[in-house]
Amino acid sequence: MVKKESVLIIGGAGFIGSHTADELYGRGYNIRTLDSLHPRVHFGKWPEWVRPEYQKIKGDARNPRTVAAALSGIDYVVHAAALTDLVPNYVEFFDINVGSTALLYQIIRDKKLPIKKVVMASSQAVYGEGKWKCQDHDEVLPKLRSFERLNKGLWEPVCPTCGKEIEYLKYVETHQDPANHYAITKYTQELIALKVGRINAIPSTAMRYSIVQGPRQSVKNMYSSGLRIFSMTCLRGEGLSIYEDGLQMRDFVSVHDAARANVLALEDPRTNYENYNVGAGRGYTVLELAREVAKATGYKGKIAPSGMYRVGDCRYSISDISKIGKLGWKPEVELKDIVKEYVEWVKTLRLGRDYLKVAREDMRKSGMVQKVSEKI
Repeated sequence: MVKKESVLIIGGAGFIGSHTADELYGRGYNIRTLDSLHPRVHFGKWPEWVRPEYQKIKGDARNPRTVAAALSGIDYVVHAAALTDLVPNYVEFFDINVGSTALLYQIIRDKKLPIKKVVMASSQAVYGEGKWKCQDHDEVLPKLRSFERLNKGLWEPVCPTCGKEIEYLKYVETHQDPANHYAITKYTQELIALKVGRINAIPSTAMRYSIVQGPRQSVKNMYSSGLRIFSMTCLRGEGLSIYEDGLQMRDFVSVHDAARANVLALEDPRTNYENYNVGAGRGYTVLELAREVAKATGYKGKIAPSGMYRVGDCRYSISDISKIGKLGWKPEVELKDIVKEYVEWVKTLRLGRDYLKVAREDMRKSGMVQKVSEKI
C-alpha cells in the first residue's frame, strides 16, 4: 500500500482518537500520535491498541516545543484530546481543553505550517437543554432543570414563560447554549477552530459528537455514560439502578461511526469551517440501554430507578444528523451491536481497583449526585 499524507492525532491513545487513527491508517495515512497518557484516563503506559506502526510522542499538548515538534512534516491534525469529566476543576479544564487548542492554532500560524485541515472534537454538550416547542410560545429555550423540580421527581422541563409542558426538538448545528464548564470549553474549542482557523486560512471542522460508545473508553471517567456503569454492574451481578425514571433519552453512536465521520471531515473540503452533529439521529431511553446491557451480559436481576439524579444532566439529548447526512455519512452500527462489542471488551479488562466504586464515591462527595426530596 502506498502511504498517503501524515496525520497528527492529539489524544491518539484515547477513545475516539485511537479509533480514528486506525480508520485513517487503514486508508493509507501515516499516523503520529501525541498523548500525555493522563492518569485520569490511562495507566501510565501506551495502551496495547496503539499500533507499533504509529509514531508515538508522549507529551503535553500545552507545551509549545512538544506541539511544534509533533507538527513537523504533518499534513492533517485531529484534535481529540480533552478532559471529559464534570469534576469541578475549572482551571484545569480550561487550561487543557482551551489552552491546547489555542496553542495549536498559534503554532500553525506563527510557523506558517502547511496544514491542510484540522478536525476538532466537540460535543453534543454545547446544546445544553436545547430547543423545545411550547404550544403557546413556539420555540423556547429552557435552562437546566431546577433543583426544586428535580427534588420532587419532576423530570420534564417546562416552558420558561408559562410553565406548561413542552415538546423536545432535536439539536441542530445553528444553536448552542453550553450549561457547564465542560460544555463551555468544547464550544470555545469550536470557536477557535472555526473563527481563528478562518482568519488564518487554516481549514477546520468541528464535530459535535453525541454519546459515543465502544471499546477503549476510559473506565476511570467519573462522569461516564450508562453503558460503562451498566456493563460493569451487570457483570458483577449487582443491582442495576437508574437515575431519574429511566425514560430520559440519549443518542448513542458507535465509536466506529464517529471515526468514519472524522475521516469524512478530514478529506472533504465541503466541511471547511463548518460544525456537524455526529450521532445516531434517534433517541434511546436509558431504560432501553439498561435492558440491552442485561441481554448482553445475561443479567437476570432487577432494573429499577435509584431515586437519585445527576446534577447537570439534560432530560433529552438527541441530534439531528441531516447536515452531515447530506455529505454521505450515516451511522451503521446498531445499539445492540454497540453494547455487545463493549461488553465483550470489558470482560477482557484486568483492573486492580474498583473504579466504579471510586467514581460513585467521588460523585457523591462532589455533590454531583443528589437524592429525590433531599434538601440541597
